[in-house]
Amino acid sequence: MPAPRDSYNPDMHVARTLPELTHYCARLREGRTALALVPTMGALHAGHRALVDAAVGTGAATVTSIFVNPLQFAPTEDLSRYPRDEAGDLATLDACGCDLVWMPDVATMYPPGGATTVDPSGPAERWEGSHRPGHFRGMATVVAKLFGQVRPDVAFFGEKDWQQLQVVTRMVADLHLPLRIVGVPTVREADGLALSSRNRFLSEAERRRAPNLYQALARTAQAIAAGGSAAELLHAARAALAVDGFGVDYLALVDGPTLEPIATAQPRARLIAAARLGTVRLLDNIPVG
Repeated sequence: MPAPRDSYNPDMHVARTLPELTHYCARLREGRTALALVPTMGALHAGHRALVDAAVGTGAATVTSIFVNPLQFAPTEDLSRYPRDEAGDLATLDACGCDLVWMPDVATMYPPGGATTVDPSGPAERWEGSHRPGHFRGMATVVAKLFGQVRPDVAFFGEKDWQQLQVVTRMVADLHLPLRIVGVPTVREADGLALSSRNRFLSEAERRRAPNLYQALARTAQAIAAGGSAAELLHAARAALAVDGFGVDYLALVDGPTLEPIATAQPRARLIAAARLGTVRLLDNIPVG
């Protein structure tokens, strides 16, 4: 039998085992026309809240998953350093009107003897795919598992992780999975910094410089849209960020859905960037034009 609702949270169920998840999802479907999923790794901030708000706003019964996925961390990345705040996350989700939180452990997601992963290509091949080998295999595998466990009609992902959104969208189309993927615009601080769970690791001095990444993207996108040379403008932006103390992994003009590099502004053009500031790696992107 499923465990009773958590005593501190009378309006939202928390499932920690697959039988509980199956039970609660069936209950939710009894009174709703659709089931929505918001996959997260916890340490929730206003960007995550925007995803949950978007899901709840559709009228769908909303499931939010919290699982720090070890498969998408490289051997050089510190999985234990990823921020965790279970009590704070549950309070946030309850306040958003989330109906069910799915909080599996590693053994549930990756039982002994498992031999299948999802290895995406296409939009997964460059950028994060090159700088973090295996990352998208881990991400796509766990997202496919979540889709199979929850069986949502729709899932919400943030545009802040633009490449991830395109990889998931491509996977769903290629595997004929019966759900719709919705991208939710990036949520930013007042100074432009894209919200991220890792921002808390920025020092005070780094936090003051961090918005310069967004500002560089905005200036460059405006200049490219006005007809400037993309190659020259991208080179200048990378150089300026390096002078400002950023370690730029990439800053590129790409076709939004495919992540293929392009040389001029086009209707689907997007600027994407990843840059290190101290120990924190910042991701950001904006449309061009």
